Amino acid sequence: MDLDVFVSAHRAEWDRLDALLRRRRRLTGAEADELVLLYQRTATHLSLIQSAAPDPQLTGRLSRLVARARGAVTGTRRASWRDVTHFLAHSFPAAVYRARHWWVPTALLSTAVAALLGWWIGTHPDVQASIAAPAELRELTRPGGQYETYYSSNPAASFAAQVWTNNAWAAALCLILGVFLGLPVIWILFTNMLNLGIGFGLMASAGRLDTFLGLVLPHGLLELTAVFVAAGTGLRLGWTLVDPGPRPRRRALAEEGRAALAMAIGLALVLFVSGAIEGFVTPSGLPTWARITIGVVAELAFLAYVYVLGGRAARAGETGDLETAERSAVVPTAA
Repeated sequence: MDLDVFVSAHRAEWDRLDALLRRRRRLTGAEADELVLLYQRTATHLSLIQSAAPDPQLTGRLSRLVARARGAVTGTRRASWRDVTHFLAHSFPAAVYRARHWWVPTALLSTAVAALLGWWIGTHPDVQASIAAPAELRELTRPGGQYETYYSSNPAASFAAQVWTNNAWAAALCLILGVFLGLPVIWILFTNMLNLGIGFGLMASAGRLDTFLGLVLPHGLLELTAVFVAAGTGLRLGWTLVDPGPRPRRRALAEEGRAALAMAIGLALVLFVSGAIEGFVTPSGLPTWARITIGVVAELAFLAYVYVLGGRAARAGETGDLETAERSAVVPTAA
């Protein structure tokens, strides 16, 4: 594209759109129709310039012009309960469902790493000695020791809030930092699996693996699933930077990034549920089988939510991104 020729050919249209926007409250019917047409044409021009001959100054001017025109055409939109319902019933589960080819392998591989680390620590006393002194390890793993009292160390409500905050922050970091080729996400995952493996190995070496699983599984199933979803989505976002597919790289990153940020809100709600289980169910006096059953039911409910509601929404075309009317106009791209 010859940018100078393109600008000369369409400058009059942009100037006309700007003039109409300045007096949009006094437009005739014909001028209102003209504004809509010029808005659509200018949005197409902006997309062409961004993909073929990006010029920062011109792109900035047209972006502001298109944004003003969109506001004039569509009006100011306010969030409503319909948006909340749509997000929870369609956008969020569809986004998780679409990312399943990333977070399911991430979950399987991470679980395998945690199990291997736990086996290695549990079967090698020299490794255990490098973690803590023998007296400290006994204090950690004994009946009524630190691994058991950790979950009842604070009032249930404040403990649940603390757990939710920490886990939501870890999930948000996975989603946000995925754009750096996914490398920070791998490190966050590894540190989480290392902590899990240490607890697994130390309690197994003390012959108390059943106690450890009874404490971890009620909340850990849903909590780790949320972390795996966040990590898998972050890795997919990083891969989009490497291979955007048929879409222009900027557009692909914008679409996947918006879906990832929206997913952070949904995962915060999921982690709120797991935090409540960890704060109120895990340290409760319920039998181990009952506590684990609650965790399994919560996990199965989430998976059904993703694969049933999310699968249906994804097949209907939902991506988890903004609705079409709220996105910038783009030029179709050949596959």
